[in-house]
Amino acid sequence: MYRHKTLLGFIPARKGSKGVPGKNIKPLAGKPLIVYTIETARVSGLFDYLMVSTDGEDIARIVREAGAEVPFVRPAELATDTAKGIDVLHHAMVWLEAKGQKFDWVMYLQPTSPLRSSRDIVAACELMLERDAEAVVAVCEVEHHPWWSNTLPDDLCMADFLRPEAIGPQRQELPTYYRINGAIYLARWDFIRYRDSWYGPRTYAYIMPRERSVDIDNPLDFVLAEALIYQK
Repeated sequence: MYRHKTLLGFIPARKGSKGVPGKNIKPLAGKPLIVYTIETARVSGLFDYLMVSTDGEDIARIVREAGAEVPFVRPAELATDTAKGIDVLHHAMVWLEAKGQKFDWVMYLQPTSPLRSSRDIVAACELMLERDAEAVVAVCEVEHHPWWSNTLPDDLCMADFLRPEAIGPQRQELPTYYRINGAIYLARWDFIRYRDSWYGPRTYAYIMPRERSVDIDNPLDFVLAEALIYQK
């Protein structure tokens, strides 16, 4: 519980992964990837219930050993490459409501963000209250400024590659851009229960540093995350 608000911690973890087979339980610095998220959530001390939605028996076993709950097996139709995360969350919320359980807030924690800290979880909740927000989404500063990116024509001509305002200024003179880092999505239960998006007029950004914003999607991401872990 956080300041009299009951809080569900929700972790999605299907067994299938094209980019990295078995990604969610693949060892990262000697520990299954998903365990980082479970341990961080537990250390925060904020969650009234910490649950994982998975279709994998091996994942469920590791999750329970790490201290989170796996109350059901995720339906096959929600464990495909095309299944949306928000639909997976809604399925869990409906299941909980049918059991008479409803929380004030829900935090969606992807296991592919192993470097988020318990301080980030607490700070996102603090921001939720400070702004009287309906939702909070974690972001970080972009690695490469978008003004230096564009599509290319078939002939590869770069005559119009850069927008005029990107020509001349030094990097530090350009406006700061942010990207969604996937580490934390937090919302009021009733706000997200019937919506397909975390974004609304009262959704606010929680800014995280890039070194805690690594999103595991391919083998190179594992290398980067391990390097950052061993630097601590």
